[in-house]
Amino acid sequence: MANCKGIDCAVPLTADKAKAMAAAGMKFVCRYLVPASMAWKRLTRPEAEAITATGMKIVSVFQRGANGAAGGATNGTRDGKAAYQEAKLIGQPEGTAIYFAVDFDAQPKDYGAIEAYLRAAAKELPGYLVGVYGSYAVVEEMARRKACTHFWQTYAWSKGQLSKSANIYQYKNGQTLAGHNVDYNDGLGNEGWWDTNPQEVDKTVDKAAAEKVIGVLGALWTASGDKQVQAAAHYAANALRDAAGIPR
Repeated sequence: MANCKGIDCAVPLTADKAKAMAAAGMKFVCRYLVPASMAWKRLTRPEAEAITATGMKIVSVFQRGANGAAGGATNGTRDGKAAYQEAKLIGQPEGTAIYFAVDFDAQPKDYGAIEAYLRAAAKELPGYLVGVYGSYAVVEEMARRKACTHFWQTYAWSKGQLSKSANIYQYKNGQTLAGHNVDYNDGLGNEGWWDTNPQEVDKTVDKAAAEKVIGVLGALWTASGDKQVQAAAHYAANALRDAAGIPR
């Protein structure tokens, strides 16, 4: 779903406002994973479900303040732990992204601390992908350093440039949509978003692996004189054949 429209907002969406956003053509909403002490901007499970019910996707972003990333690894560890707790609390599926905000005009002297922040946060987020929100320079430098896997660029401080690494591009701030204060974004592909729909489980069985197990079950059947063991081995082997598409 590349080059699709979305919004980010600090204040939570009601179900009615989520519907209005979707009706206006928005395909995703960027919302905040933050501790309970910042409840005024915090994404909750009911809000996530209301967003998903409209067909829109959710992008998670963690931000305590504008320049937390300048605190380096210490802040990264703290924020990574908090983001993980919030992601699990609202049911964000693993394999999706959590962006960490660098919401200031970061300079080269800040890049080392930002990289350390992102790497420390990632250590606290097993199963999740880590992204960064920031200017063109931040996105370019963190991509070059391979400090994270996902990149959300803002037009602020970017001097009209757009990074080829960007997955999301925030191109206009301080707008009003459906009576709600929002910023406008473009989804550029591989955004790392998610929804609250049940996750599908891959039920396919690797054929080569199944054949190995069937061979072991056959050896068990041959070696055993116990009718019950033989029956169980025979049943299990046929079940594997059916699952892997191997003729009986």
